[in-house]
Amino acid sequence: MTGSADSPGTLVLAGTPIGDVADAPPRLAAELASADVVAAEDTRRLRRLTQALDVRVGGRVVSYFEGNESARTPELVEALAGGARVLLVTDAGMPSVSDPGYRLVAAAVERDIKVTAVPGPSAVLTALALSGLPVDRFCFEGFLPRKAGERLSRLKEVAEDRRTLVYFEAPHRIDDTLTAMAEAFGEERRAAVCRELTKTYEEVKRGSLAELAAWAADGVRGEITVVVEGAPEKSAAELGPDELVRRVLVREEAGERRKEAIAAVAAEAGLPKREVFDAVVAAKNAARSGPSEGKGLS
Repeated sequence: MTGSADSPGTLVLAGTPIGDVADAPPRLAAELASADVVAAEDTRRLRRLTQALDVRVGGRVVSYFEGNESARTPELVEALAGGARVLLVTDAGMPSVSDPGYRLVAAAVERDIKVTAVPGPSAVLTALALSGLPVDRFCFEGFLPRKAGERLSRLKEVAEDRRTLVYFEAPHRIDDTLTAMAEAFGEERRAAVCRELTKTYEEVKRGSLAELAAWAADGVRGEITVVVEGAPEKSAAELGPDELVRRVLVREEAGERRKEAIAAVAAEAGLPKREVFDAVVAAKNAARSGPSEGKGLS
């Protein structure tokens, strides 16, 4: 090992290619060769990657996947505490982004062990950049629930979110997911289905959710990332008192004073400050008369 108990080791999160092996970060080969322990989501895929990179792993290789993540984390943390340099790699992309890694990072941080990264390819950012949709604000939602009811419920939770939304999905569920998205977000909401990114048969299909759901009905293959346009801004006429109060609360929770929050919400909505103020006062009075209304105002 490269350190001692008095000198804890380092956890290195390494990005791996999402398709084209030539996209491997230059530092990856050096880290694979020098790490004391390489924790891999799939050791067979790791072997293929090292062969493609023409590199020999210098340390011990262990599996680290969803099924053994909880059990193996303490073992890896002890190795780190003893001075080891532990390299974590997943099948594709960055560890802990819808892949194993979060538990190990959290445990290392808890023990005050250094955590660093070898930045690499990301299906999330690649799809977002290729989608043609706004990228100034976005939210990564990962995989949706498999059950239809739970999936639709999760989608409805973010139906009014104005940020661009990014999802992973399996090919055998993509048609059902796009249909559910059209129901939750509206058929005309723009989206992009990004398939087999950086691979030979890379494809980015753009259109409305209704159009994409119809396209996917015949079947879609490969690794899939879906990017969905955020909800459109509501007009002043569509913003009721509850929505105005909610926006004020969001700003207050972010640290703004109520007076400033009211002024900002009024400016955003194109409404007189008095109208927003009255909505806040009404919600505050309602909160005093019953616990189920005006939540968060005092």
